[in-house]
Amino acid sequence: MNIPYAKQSIDKSDIDAVVKVLKADFITQGPQIPLFEKQWTEYTGAKYAVVVSSATAALHLSVLALGANSDTVVWTSPNSFVASANCALYAGAKIDFVDINPKTLNLCEIALEEKLKTETVKPDIVIPVHFSGQSPRIEKIHALSQQYGFKIIEDASHAIGASRNGIKVGACQNSEMTVFSLHPAKIITSGEGGVILLNDQRLHQKLIRLRQHGITRDPALFQYPQMGSWYYEQQELGYNYRITDLQCALGSSQLKRADRFVTRRTQIAHRYQSELKGVHLTLPSIDPENHSSWHLFVVHLQLEAISFSHREVFEALRSAGILVNLHYIPIHLQPYYQKLGFKRGQFPHAENHYQRAISLPLFPQLKDQEIDFVIHKIREILVK
Repeated sequence: MNIPYAKQSIDKSDIDAVVKVLKADFITQGPQIPLFEKQWTEYTGAKYAVVVSSATAALHLSVLALGANSDTVVWTSPNSFVASANCALYAGAKIDFVDINPKTLNLCEIALEEKLKTETVKPDIVIPVHFSGQSPRIEKIHALSQQYGFKIIEDASHAIGASRNGIKVGACQNSEMTVFSLHPAKIITSGEGGVILLNDQRLHQKLIRLRQHGITRDPALFQYPQMGSWYYEQQELGYNYRITDLQCALGSSQLKRADRFVTRRTQIAHRYQSELKGVHLTLPSIDPENHSSWHLFVVHLQLEAISFSHREVFEALRSAGILVNLHYIPIHLQPYYQKLGFKRGQFPHAENHYQRAISLPLFPQLKDQEIDFVIHKIREILVK
């Protein structure tokens, strides 16, 4: 038995949706893209949505749309995938990090405020990450943005279907933009893909151009008279970050089941929470103002209470067929970022998390007997 930590949930309705597009006139640059974007605005309450080829592309375009360049400073969480920081470097900006809250594992608003008070160079953009599907205290980060003048891009790659204080993640009530991931490991998938949610019309128009080479075909935006029906203008340097109609058809079908997926994920998480108590693990701490989407279920080993190392427990679970994972190696510890001048010890809470964390299997079609097996094996390994 091999149980992955994550797996996409594909059913006949998804397959039928893709086949329907395969038989249609357009498999890319067709009507599925605006339909999918409309579905996102209805789901989140944001005014605009832009779908692109990946969440990395979405982050890149988001910082560009806010004008990031070599004079821009971006701060983000060290506890994330490298794309959360790389997007700033793609734009030539400078990157720095803010340590995490050791309980929620999200960018800590208290650490952020302290850094804002003490650092001479202030950020132009802050990218808080919704780690594992749980929101950071975004309203407090937004209050700091009003005081210090930075913009906010929410990296909510893990948080489709999550909410905070009853407000869906993606509504952008406390940020300029929110980014979702449609990778197969995430809440829903389009194979690969990303979504940018926002409420600003000017930024929306800019994102649309940046997604497609910096080109517009809208006569209302032309800088020169239209030469004919073939005419278009490249008005800035953009990218080919388009998503296909095939991907949008799959994503659209999946989005209809997003809340159902989150409900099942929550059921699995509650089983882990109740049945792994007292097993030398620190279980996830949930902010009561949050409704998590439970993209990940991350436990911390209480290493002082067991005779095994982090690596030994990890490898024992994998040897048993439980293909656990680790989220994440702190970004500032990656060799590339060490060459930029970051050092071990700068963000101790993120580093302590890395030294203890294990991500358990969590996906909607995980069977009850598989959950039983995971719980049994963890108890067998840790309670000796």
